[in-house]
Amino acid sequence: MLTLISRFNLDCDFAVAASVGVTYDWALTCGQEVELVWRQRWSLMTAMYLSVRYLGIIFAFLNILINVPTIVLTDAVSWILYITANWMYVVVSPMLRVIMIVRLYAMYQRSRKMLIFLVVIFLAHTILDVVISIMTTKYTSGEELILSGNYICATAYAGNIIPISSITWISATVWEVLVLFLAVWISVKHFRELRQHSTGGVIEDCFTVLLKSHVFYFVSFVVVSCFNLMVLSPAITVNPDTLGLDFYYGILQVMMVVQMFVLGPRLILGVREFTAKLVTDSDAATPMTSIAFQERVHISTGNGV
Repeated sequence: MLTLISRFNLDCDFAVAASVGVTYDWALTCGQEVELVWRQRWSLMTAMYLSVRYLGIIFAFLNILINVPTIVLTDAVSWILYITANWMYVVVSPMLRVIMIVRLYAMYQRSRKMLIFLVVIFLAHTILDVVISIMTTKYTSGEELILSGNYICATAYAGNIIPISSITWISATVWEVLVLFLAVWISVKHFRELRQHSTGGVIEDCFTVLLKSHVFYFVSFVVVSCFNLMVLSPAITVNPDTLGLDFYYGILQVMMVVQMFVLGPRLILGVREFTAKLVTDSDAATPMTSIAFQERVHISTGNGV
């Protein structure tokens, strides 16, 4: 009994840590968000940023409600909150892919062929995610347990649903590898062309910013994906009920939340911050705006820019 309570308390600690991390990052970037998002012309990227950011805040709140044992919830409410939180991953993942598609579309100079190619893969991947998520929801059950005065939401998975759900991470990893390859390819091509003509400047800096943020996001995704796929390891499937495995799942939960709800919004915020600095520091911001998501960032300056 004590071991079981300790395991659930550990889950609670990681859930709170993940939720606090999302909220803390929002607090850190709140000033930038007001200046670079709310005060700018609204666009697709504005909608993507606000959706991912504030779905992350809602997720953080739900995560605490679900996992903190001192919060009393009925079985029905616990189950609804659990399913809602899980489906937020399904909703946010396509939004992050849309951000990547727009970045690549801009980097490939608005190539229609590239856009069609990416959209087709995006739709196939999204449909697969939705179908598998529906199957996972169908074969998942939950109930609220009361252990020594602690209210705990417990879930159970039927059949081989966990291996099936891992397909989403395999396909997601393939998508991320493809997107990274396309980003690196076009960046290297542009760098070579610019240096051959002894030019560069703003455009080269722009591609550098896009590529750096993309690589950082990709590395975080690969780490999360590897952790998810390792769940299929025989060492885990044979003996899943251990305190060490709960620690493993806790770390995985924190990394997933950070990757989606912290690094995701920063993909947009970082580029907009770079654009705003160009507008402030020089008149060279004009070519940058055609690359940074095809949108202008209007910052009030003494020159009325």
